[in-house]
Amino acid sequence: MSDTEQNPKVPVQAAAPAVEAVGKREPLLEVDHVTLRFGGVVALNDVDFTLYKGEILGLIGPNGAGKTTCFNAMTGIYQPTEGQIRFLGQKISGKKRHQITRMGMARTFQNIRLFPEMTALENVQVGADAHHKTSVISALLRLPRHWKEEREGREKAERLLEFVGIRNRMHEFARNLSYGEQRRLEIARALATDPKLLCLDEPAAGFNPAEKEELLQLIRQIRDQGVTVLLIEHDMRLVMGVTDRIVVLEFGKKIAEGLPAEVRDNPKVVAAYLGVPDDAA
Repeated sequence: MSDTEQNPKVPVQAAAPAVEAVGKREPLLEVDHVTLRFGGVVALNDVDFTLYKGEILGLIGPNGAGKTTCFNAMTGIYQPTEGQIRFLGQKISGKKRHQITRMGMARTFQNIRLFPEMTALENVQVGADAHHKTSVISALLRLPRHWKEEREGREKAERLLEFVGIRNRMHEFARNLSYGEQRRLEIARALATDPKLLCLDEPAAGFNPAEKEELLQLIRQIRDQGVTVLLIEHDMRLVMGVTDRIVVLEFGKKIAEGLPAEVRDNPKVVAAYLGVPDDAA
């Protein structure tokens, strides 16, 4: 029996020592002077930052700062007007969304996007299908390779549902799960694509304090299993408690970057959140 079968808490991707990876400062994602315009509206203005393998990076800012727009540019929904985005050293600006997913970048959404009439298990299996190599002919003819991938996809989905804490709900329709369970399900589905980078867009929205603490622990466990995390979140206690570094946006422009304590005390950040001039913050 394999290690993953003995321990259902272990996702399919092999663990990597997070601290060592951060210490080597090996770039995973590079957002290189990206500007994104919609007509006369500048949604992102010369945004520039690097995410290193093995770390948890927070991307924060007031409402309308451009955080989700940045996620959308990274994951192929929008194309930068200027600048470029590199993942694993390769330019991904212009690539299709499914191509970026196959490269190893997965995301969740601010507004949960599940298949409500499918079970929790089936939703996660959809994520696992991202790397299936079975042809249409093999699937139609139900050839052995097709059955093998189907079986492995189901086993993987069950392990991931166990990992996020909702395996006991795997046969429930997604629409019947609680809000918190749906959030966890969306994370499990993203993990099923075997990401090197997981982008979480406000995963704690609507959570009570106990659920937020559980989410904080889950994010750490994901990173400890070798998955780098980029986090958009409004709950500053969670952000300060889980991130290694933070990038702050305001009106589409980066105004600060650094360690959580540095960002927390930065006058520009305080002014952005409180709506007061820098010299008064």
